[in-house]
Amino acid sequence: MSEMSQLSSAQASEGNRRIPFPRSLHGKVALVMGGAGAIGAATSSLLAEHGAKVIVTHLSSERDTAAATKLVGELGSERCVALPADVADTASLLLLRQAIEANHSHIDILVNAAGYTIPVPHADLDALTDELIDAMFKVNWRGQYAAIRTFAPLLRASGDGLVVSLSSIAAFTGIGSSIAYCAAKAGIDVMTKALARVLAPDIRVLAVSPGVVDTQFVPGRGNDFNTKVAASTPLGRIGEAADIAAAIVACATMLNYSTGHIIQVDGGRAL
Repeated sequence: MSEMSQLSSAQASEGNRRIPFPRSLHGKVALVMGGAGAIGAATSSLLAEHGAKVIVTHLSSERDTAAATKLVGELGSERCVALPADVADTASLLLLRQAIEANHSHIDILVNAAGYTIPVPHADLDALTDELIDAMFKVNWRGQYAAIRTFAPLLRASGDGLVVSLSSIAAFTGIGSSIAYCAAKAGIDVMTKALARVLAPDIRVLAVSPGVVDTQFVPGRGNDFNTKVAASTPLGRIGEAADIAAAIVACATMLNYSTGHIIQVDGGRAL
């Protein structure tokens, strides 16, 4: 073997040791915005299972506080802590950053799983009021951007930061709980591409785009809706929170050379 070939082999071996597949999350710090929700909780559990120290955020409501407390109880306080924050209130995000900085010099993973929706028939133009449009964008777009803006310094300090935002196939199908929700998720896709470009190489930015998921996220959707959607989905079922969590964790453990992309996890729903 030539000297050059030996050097290349040694470099390749060193690279394999430096970035194993799947990449270990042991010692990593993950911040899951909206950790009290179904997808946020499933993601937090899977991140902790893979060795990450997880910080979950929740609204200060009694319901969300109880859900976050339950999650910490299940995962254990050594692996998970819960802190209040509201993505629609940047002041609360800054307070959250201060609280995290008191115990950690950086974070490695930011998961944007906070969001909400109210179903409005697309044909009912008057029902989609200015107030509802503003609220939808405030939480589902501005809130995710504000979280990235707030925690970018801590992600840069990692040297290997990752942002995964929760989008939706509604962003490009135009079919979703409301036109405003579809538009906000389309904004997430654009934001993902733009921020991936400007935050590289220190921070990778990805989005996961589910189809219909079996949670209580959309008020009023029941078994009849789920059954109908499952029948028209190529893989024959609707998604589960665990499916989305697995995709998010894959962004951290397997997709190490990807940034600026939107990963569909929809069972072929958008085909």
